[in-house]
Amino acid sequence: MKFSYRISVAIAASFLHIPVAQAEGGATKLWELGGFANPESALFDAERGIVYVSNVAGDPTGKDGVGYISRISPAGEMLEAEWVTGMNAPKGLILSGGTLYVSDIDQLVAIDVDSGEITNRWDAEGAIFLNDTAVDESGRIYVSDMIAEAIYVLDGDALSVLAKGEELAHPNGLKIADGQLIVATWGRDLQADFSTLVPGSLLSIDLDSKVISALGSGKGVGNLDGLEQDGAGNWLATDWVSGGLLRIKPDGSHEMLVDLDMGSADLGYIPADKVAIVPMMMNNSLLAYEVE
Repeated sequence: MKFSYRISVAIAASFLHIPVAQAEGGATKLWELGGFANPESALFDAERGIVYVSNVAGDPTGKDGVGYISRISPAGEMLEAEWVTGMNAPKGLILSGGTLYVSDIDQLVAIDVDSGEITNRWDAEGAIFLNDTAVDESGRIYVSDMIAEAIYVLDGDALSVLAKGEELAHPNGLKIADGQLIVATWGRDLQADFSTLVPGSLLSIDLDSKVISALGSGKGVGNLDGLEQDGAGNWLATDWVSGGLLRIKPDGSHEMLVDLDMGSADLGYIPADKVAIVPMMMNNSLLAYEVE
C-alpha cells in the first residue's frame, strides 16, 4: 500500500497544533488545534489533566451513531481523537465524580471516564435538541433543550422537566452559581437560519422556588452558547451566530474579548491559568485564549 506525500501532509494538517502568542483585545491566543468533526463542547477535567471535546460529526439532530468524544491535553495536543464512540450528535459535557455526562439530541448519556465505556442512557421525554449540561453540589445533572425551550434535571435515576416555556428564551449554556442555575439564552423569536429577532442574555433560576429572573439588566447580548465563570465575578460566553468570545458583567453589560467566526460553541475554561478553550464548530478546530 502506497502512502503518498500529499496524503501524509493532509493528515498532519488535520491534526495541526499551532502554538501562538497573539493578543486580541482582552485575550491572548495560545494555540489552535484541528482534527475534529463539528466540535461542540470542551470541558476541562482538573483531576486528570484532560480536556474532553464532543464531536457532532454531521447533522446536529441526526441519529446516525457517528458522534464521538475526543481527549486532548490542556496544551492543545490531540491524545485520542475518537476516545468514546457510539453517540449520535453529542453536545454538552459535565463531570460528576468519575462520570462524564453528555447530551445527545434527546438522551442524556453517562460515560465512565476511567474505562471510557458508556454506562447509562436516559431518554428525555419531549426533547428535541438537548444542549448544555451542569451539575449542582448534590450531584443533580441539568440539561437544556434549546429548541423545546426546556431544562431537564437528572435526580437519582429519574430525568424530568425542571422548567419549560417561552420565558427561557431558547436556553443553551448552563452553570450553577450560589444556588442558582444560570442560563445563557439564544434569544427570542427564533428564525429559520437560527438567528433571533431578540438576542439572548443571561437568566437566573432559583433552584428552590423555580423563579426565573434576568441576571443584571437583561439587555440582549447575542445568540449565546457556552457559559463559564471567569473567577472575577464575571461570565465568559460565546456567541454562536455572530461569532466571538464575550465577557458579561454582573450588571448585564458586556464586551467582546475576541471576534471569532460563526460557530463559536460551548467553551471550556481552565481557571488556574485563565484559559478559555473555544470549539469552532464550523471550522473543525479548537482555539485557546488566555483571558486578561
